[in-house]
Amino acid sequence: MEYIGYFASILIGLSLGLIGGGGSILTVPVLVYLFKINPESATSYSLFIVGISALVGSYGHYKFGNLRIKSALIFAFPSILSLLFIRKIILPIIPISIFSINDFVVSKNLLIMIVFAILMIVASFSMIKKSNKDVEKTKKLDYKKLVVIGFLIGLVTGFLGAGGGFLIIPALLFFANLPMKEAVGTSLLIISINSIIGFGGDVLNGVQINYQFLFIISVIAIVGMIIGTVLSKKIDGAKLKPAFGWFVLIMGIYIITKETFLK
Repeated sequence: MEYIGYFASILIGLSLGLIGGGGSILTVPVLVYLFKINPESATSYSLFIVGISALVGSYGHYKFGNLRIKSALIFAFPSILSLLFIRKIILPIIPISIFSINDFVVSKNLLIMIVFAILMIVASFSMIKKSNKDVEKTKKLDYKKLVVIGFLIGLVTGFLGAGGGFLIIPALLFFANLPMKEAVGTSLLIISINSIIGFGGDVLNGVQINYQFLFIISVIAIVGMIIGTVLSKKIDGAKLKPAFGWFVLIMGIYIITKETFLK
């Protein structure tokens, strides 16, 4: 299973490079099911893997002039606050066993995986449906909406270790008035800032990390990111997005089925 996990790690970076998101959706299931890592710990690993991969990708977009630093910082600051709040305050106080119904126990790990699966299903619909390119954008950067959405994305990132690129990109398109390529590049920068700071917070909080394993998976994901960035010049990521969305939908349904009915 580990060899499959290493291959899947390439897909994490590949999806980030091609469509500017989706990699974080894959990371936690890969870590949990293929590498047998505890779900809560997997969210910490995911933050670093996704963060460092997105950082490499954002640098590539910076060279192409596809980064908007101001929009990224406006979005990232409230995200960081809510992310650290979730990981420092909320996650630690959630009991290992939340409640039970007869012999069925709702544990902390089960809650993380079920919420993650729901996020995957919601994300899949946004990937599958065709985007309306004729939608009128806002005429100027909407600071208030960017701050609010940034705060909400931070909650998602903090609880699940997912970057939330599928939510960040639409927000940048409609509230920061960015073209698609700039939204993708700026999204990667936001993901990298949120994820790396979130991981740093976990380390300071005493989370145990296997750094050798983390380094190997991160390098593989970065290779995928570089390949995806190169391919993005030749392949329209928008055309691949629906197919990836169907894959994410199937994965989300599988996780719910496995965690609730196949235990």
